[in-house]
Amino acid sequence: MPRDNEGTRRLKEIIAGADAVGKRLDQWLSAELAPDLSRNRIQALIADGRVTVNGATIREAKHKLRENMSVTIELDEVQSTKPQAENIPLDILYEDDDVLVINKPAGLVVHPGSGNMTGTLVNALIYHCGNNLSQIGGELRPGIVHRLDKDTSGVLVIAKNDEAHQHLSAQFADHGLTGDLERAYVALVWGLPERPQGTIETYLGRSSRDRTKQAVVKEDREDARYAVTHYTVLERFAAKEDATALASVVECQLETGRTHQIRVHMTYAGTPIVGDNDYGGAFKTKANKLADGLREAVQKFPRQALHARLLAFAHPADERVMRFEAPLPDDFQNLIDQFRKDQHG
Repeated sequence: MPRDNEGTRRLKEIIAGADAVGKRLDQWLSAELAPDLSRNRIQALIADGRVTVNGATIREAKHKLRENMSVTIELDEVQSTKPQAENIPLDILYEDDDVLVINKPAGLVVHPGSGNMTGTLVNALIYHCGNNLSQIGGELRPGIVHRLDKDTSGVLVIAKNDEAHQHLSAQFADHGLTGDLERAYVALVWGLPERPQGTIETYLGRSSRDRTKQAVVKEDREDARYAVTHYTVLERFAAKEDATALASVVECQLETGRTHQIRVHMTYAGTPIVGDNDYGGAFKTKANKLADGLREAVQKFPRQALHARLLAFAHPADERVMRFEAPLPDDFQNLIDQFRKDQHG
């Protein structure tokens, strides 16, 4: 029988019996937790890293179970309430009866969570769309198909009904390998990648030092998830004869969509994103050696320099390919302009 742990998070732990042997994780959980949680909701929780098996986070719904496995699922906070509508302006790029595409500003949290029950994108969506949002993600995440970090800006698509949500989720799960999904990000990174174009291919899992962060891990770890990022160098600043540079602008295209993937991969490549204190903290003092104007610009930049420039997908109603681009926000563009101005900082 499931049991609730005390505290602000609601954790349900279930021990797999003989009847669970060989079953898919989502299939078994949906039977155990019916009718409280639908299979779609359970799949969303698994994909979000909120289900562990024997203490290891499992993100694959098809993970097969064995007898006596301990499965823990993290549900919405007991103390949480349904998000309320808030009149927060949205930069809308496109809208119809099925989808809403926005240019998310940096600093806007996508959905409510611990310490962020108001002022989120979800609060804005409820105000703008009312009840016309998909419910697959649960009451704290209506319409949310994919996410951007709080301090990452750029293009985001919202599902306005469950059918659209399922269609879009399938495209994101496919990562554009067989379909029309395409995602491209612009990042300002320290240094210069070894090659003008390249692919970073690793496995990612939760960091052993900080469970809120991701890290490159070995393939055989149970929570390891395959991650592929393709990059192209667009511009170099203060390039030197030894094929190094002070910083670079790179475009990253995702073949997979793991949590913090670009941020972890850029750091793994030795070129962390400017302003990313979580994954590039070792480079924080680099700004102290820059010329005055550039040093001040870097030190005042309040976030990671990462922007979701492009999102393309097949429309869930008629399969036509939709393509949306968002220009760099002013603070990001101004930072790049400062690097251009001081090539020898």
